[in-house]
Amino acid sequence: MNEIHFDFEAFLTLATLLTIVPWFYVKFKYKKSEKSPEGVGGHILSFAYSFFPVFFFVLLVRTFVFEPFRIPSSSMMPTLLTGDFIVVNKFSYGLKLPVLHDTMIEIGHPERGDVIVFRYPPNQKDDYIKRVVGLPGDDVFYDARTKHAYINGQLIEQEKIGVYEGFLDDLQARNRVIEKSEHLGEQPHKMLTINGVMNQNFKYTRLKVPEGHYFVMGDNRDNSADSRYWGLVPERNLVGRAEFIWMHWRTPHFLEGLKRIGRKII
Repeated sequence: MNEIHFDFEAFLTLATLLTIVPWFYVKFKYKKSEKSPEGVGGHILSFAYSFFPVFFFVLLVRTFVFEPFRIPSSSMMPTLLTGDFIVVNKFSYGLKLPVLHDTMIEIGHPERGDVIVFRYPPNQKDDYIKRVVGLPGDDVFYDARTKHAYINGQLIEQEKIGVYEGFLDDLQARNRVIEKSEHLGEQPHKMLTINGVMNQNFKYTRLKVPEGHYFVMGDNRDNSADSRYWGLVPERNLVGRAEFIWMHWRTPHFLEGLKRIGRKII
């Protein structure tokens, strides 16, 4: 997912800081008076007084509770489609300070198989979404020939379902896209591979995952820029765990997409 360039979190933090002092000033100076601030300065104070609670509430919810995202690419197909709007649980992996992203309270850590949103390590202005494959301490190997992953020497089982019959942007690949079930976490998830595609340009096919880092891959295994290309995700880059789809908007398939609303992400 490479979607957000405007730093809305920084904007909310700045707006909250700029309006909190005027809010307290108006709250205590005029709390026993029927008078209101007057003049240009008065209008500014009134604006700050009105909007500080809004900025503060949205900042709290967006920083510590949940955040909406839109899926702009096909790298997580068939789990997530282009045009899905998802809700991300922000407190799954600890409460973090806005902007600084330091963990204040540790609550939990990603588990193998979790679908996570994180700040893209090479450019932290971008948010990406992938599935956790390797945890701290794991030895991860991806076999580009068989398209299987190995964790600590153990094969991650895959079962072929058949030719993928869902949404495809590239209709020419229709008969070559194979849907499979992969047993990575506690629950199996669906994934895609493409017959005839043999990617050998990975920078990392084997990695020992150090403490505080994660190896991630997309479910659309032959069409995903992930840890095989750019490396590991540091824990401080974690945004949260993807929970469910709350809306789908894709003009050619709008009615079919509506069936996805409310679907839990596994």
